[in-house]
Amino acid sequence: MNKDDYKQYTDRMKKSVESVASDFAAVRAGRANAAVLDRINVDYYGVPTPIHQIASISSPDPRQLLITPWDAGALKLINKAIQESDLGINPQNDGRAIRLSFPQLTEERRKELVKQIRKYAEGGKVAIRNIRRDAMEAFKKQQKSSEITEDDLKIAEKDLQKLTDDYCKELDELLAKKETELMAV
Repeated sequence: MNKDDYKQYTDRMKKSVESVASDFAAVRAGRANAAVLDRINVDYYGVPTPIHQIASISSPDPRQLLITPWDAGALKLINKAIQESDLGINPQNDGRAIRLSFPQLTEERRKELVKQIRKYAEGGKVAIRNIRRDAMEAFKKQQKSSEITEDDLKIAEKDLQKLTDDYCKELDELLAKKETELMAV
């Protein structure tokens, strides 16, 4: 057994952690963060397009985002996409740009957001465990076809469990950091 046997599974687990991290970035913590717009697509000439591809996004102050489209015709489309999203912020359109003002989070909203990020983290852990299961099935097939020995299978099982534990621990650390960020007033 060599390290290449584990590489594809390590890469998939790493991608699961990165996916959860990007989900966390999209959860707003009372501060203006352009990452909250990453999931919102605008129907731009019939093509779902991310906002950052058709407009510049800046933050004039810590609680506000300013979205300035390069094409004035896209202003109404961006406004509509933000209103229809689950962002929970009403965009203010001044005819040239859209302002998003992020209100201070209430205690109740903070708790809802913590529940949401816990779901993201649990989803990431499930994905990592599924990757471990896929890897184990692949190694068992190799053992059945005599490509690896039973001892190699035991070693692989142990290594995969350690890999799984490490990535789940990384997710727990990300979760704790984001929870602290959300609960800070």
